[in-house]
Amino acid sequence: MRKFIVSLIAAITLVPFSVKADEGMWFLMFIERLNHRDMQKMGLQLTPQEIYSINNHSLKDAIVQFNGGCTAELISKDGLVLTNHHCGYDAIAELSTAEKNHLKNGYWAANRKEELKPSSLFVRFFVRMDDCSKRILSVVNPSMSEADREKAINAEIAKIEKENNEGGKYTVSVRSFFQGNEYYYFVYQDYKDVRLVGTPPESLGKFGGDTDNWEWPRHTADFSMFRIYADANGNPADYSPNNVPLKPKHHLPVNLGGVKENDFAMILGYPGRTNRWMPAGGIEQNVKFAYPAWVEGSKTGMDQMKKYMVQSDALNLIYASKFAGVANYWKNRQGMIDALTKFGTAKSKAAQEAKFNTWANKPANKAKYGNVVATINKYYAMTNEKSRHDNYLTQLFRTSAFGAVGRGLGKQLENYAKADAAKRAEMAPAIMEMAEEMYKELHIPAEKDILAAQLSLYAKKAGYTLAPMVEKMAKENNGDFTKQVNAIFDLSIFTSKDKIKAFLDYPSEAMVANDPLFVLSNDLLSHFSKRSDELAKAQNDFSASFRLLVEGLRESKIGTTLYPDANSTLRLTYGKVRSLPADKRNDATINNYTTLAGQVKKYKKGDLEFDLPAKVLEMNAKKDFGRYADKDGSLHVCFLTDNDITGGNSGSPVLNGKGELIGLAFDGNIEAMAGDVIFDKKLQRTINVDIRYVLWVIENFSGAKHIVDEMTIVK
Repeated sequence: MRKFIVSLIAAITLVPFSVKADEGMWFLMFIERLNHRDMQKMGLQLTPQEIYSINNHSLKDAIVQFNGGCTAELISKDGLVLTNHHCGYDAIAELSTAEKNHLKNGYWAANRKEELKPSSLFVRFFVRMDDCSKRILSVVNPSMSEADREKAINAEIAKIEKENNEGGKYTVSVRSFFQGNEYYYFVYQDYKDVRLVGTPPESLGKFGGDTDNWEWPRHTADFSMFRIYADANGNPADYSPNNVPLKPKHHLPVNLGGVKENDFAMILGYPGRTNRWMPAGGIEQNVKFAYPAWVEGSKTGMDQMKKYMVQSDALNLIYASKFAGVANYWKNRQGMIDALTKFGTAKSKAAQEAKFNTWANKPANKAKYGNVVATINKYYAMTNEKSRHDNYLTQLFRTSAFGAVGRGLGKQLENYAKADAAKRAEMAPAIMEMAEEMYKELHIPAEKDILAAQLSLYAKKAGYTLAPMVEKMAKENNGDFTKQVNAIFDLSIFTSKDKIKAFLDYPSEAMVANDPLFVLSNDLLSHFSKRSDELAKAQNDFSASFRLLVEGLRESKIGTTLYPDANSTLRLTYGKVRSLPADKRNDATINNYTTLAGQVKKYKKGDLEFDLPAKVLEMNAKKDFGRYADKDGSLHVCFLTDNDITGGNSGSPVLNGKGELIGLAFDGNIEAMAGDVIFDKKLQRTINVDIRYVLWVIENFSGAKHIVDEMTIVK
């Protein structure tokens, strides 16, 4: 183990090691050299090997990536998994019907047989990682184009993945770090039989809705529970009633002691994406061009969905998950605009790059680094308007089920029509399965309005060069796409499952090729991906220069970021329970936690965001908190830490110095929304559900004590 760690540290010995204790998303195997002493001073009582070990069980074995986009943790010896409510939202919605609305009413399986299997859900265990930088970089040279470089790297990656997957037992992923200056491979094991155990009602799991999203004080029971199943030998297996609950190598004990200001807090999870190394021009482009278009496009789609969601529970179920995902990033991007503008982040980055440029143009450095900053800035100047255009179009694809139908179901029907009879017989079941999934998550009247509104916004605001078909339609309709979209839907075979079935029975290449929705979608997709020779060259030069910028910042020690950007690989972040300045909206004694009484004060009967179950009101009035009450007599709901997290950390465990579960990370605060680009040590906070509130909802409110009894409770 010691030899393995030392070999990995060699890749980063040029980096200075003065770092703020609460900043950074760190690889687990680096903590012994880089962070362990700091963590011990702050309250960590575990050894590095108890956090990360290949040969023995450790904390890493209790942490999983949840369905590719969130984090979750094992909290019982029988494979019980805890994650956020919003991470389980898709699965809960899928398993809900208007008659059995688990999303709205909550659900707790009384026994293992009642645990519900969604159609597609998986968790990913991290097995090990290793450095393959020298091997990858040995197949490239500075004279290569970026396309040739990528081709050579991908070929070597394929070899590494094959060498380490043990005949398909493991999933192996080689990832780039520091903008392509380092490479590591990660070995994972996936389990696909994952079943819903329980969820609080949406009134608790999503309390505060979009109004409270990214805000503090917060009072949300943002959690849901699942169970991992395996075959009799503990190996991954497709769903079967004969599968048994997984016996994990490690599960987290649950501590009921609560937290106080300055308590040590450690989070392990899979942060999705940060851009701490982004150049000034990229920040400026996002603030002035890309993000405003993202915000406006998101809001346009949300407004159209909401018109239908309020009409019935059935329609709400259809769009609830998509709406929640769009709304989350709509508010995030507006917060990013505000925070990056307020703190002048682009200006401070530009000052750093000016300093770097001076160093880069010294005689010893000029040949390699002299043109880096100028090349990067030229690229952003060339692509500012295009970034606005692309973000309007991206939100059209994201909110409309038919905007990108040309590359999904449309491409399948096109291939089907060209196939022979034998191939068609093979393809038909998969196409119908795709259609089944697609049509149960859309409502045609809503889809017409979404597409018409997004086309109208795109035509009016995108600038740059519009997709040819949209430009033609806009001239014909004065910017109102409603009639044209209605006509397109009336003539298309893509608007119902029955029409798809009829096409499979009587396929025609001409019918697909001339279908108006297919034609419109392909026009949009083709235009979105189109690149001129000039732009292709600029992108090539930019990619090479960005990689050199990061290399040069590290070499010159001008850069202050010591860790690689997040990229959905397992990271550790550590800090403390830490309050924000006093806030009159919070009834807590110190502004680092919230209470059930504070949640009840927000209650609005019948409100979509702030309604509460009558039982919660009654239990609060009686102070019926049981063993989960804090020593001050109240029931704590959420608390704050200053950990460094981002999207993908949703569902991550918050651990004390002994590695015991004290909370569940689920959000950040809007004041520090620039955190994906620059860490703000004064304002950045992680918002966490207090584990005592989680267990109170399960046991006292929901009556599912048998779930709590599975856990290892530390009082």
